[in-house]
Amino acid sequence: MVKHIVAWRLRKEPSVRANAERVKGLLEGMAGRIPGLLRIEVGINFLDDANAADVVLYSEFEDREALLGYQVHPVHEAVKPAIRELTVERRVVDYET
Repeated sequence: MVKHIVAWRLRKEPSVRANAERVKGLLEGMAGRIPGLLRIEVGINFLDDANAADVVLYSEFEDREALLGYQVHPVHEAVKPAIRELTVERRVVDYET
């Protein structure tokens, strides 16, 4: 199994909260639509901390091939530009368990 975690810091306009809700909706909209994507969970940060990200994606894939397929899947490709417009920073970690 592969775990794929992404954390973003978001633009402040119109508001971080509004942007976070939009990102969450876009990401959760991928559930059940991409082969090999077993689980998707999106969290919005509630702690006011200078070091905190605003949104985190936690996802699980069957294997590395499924993760690679997700990266180029049309459903994922469709949400990327919208998320990029709302974010200022992105961090990612992929690992196997």
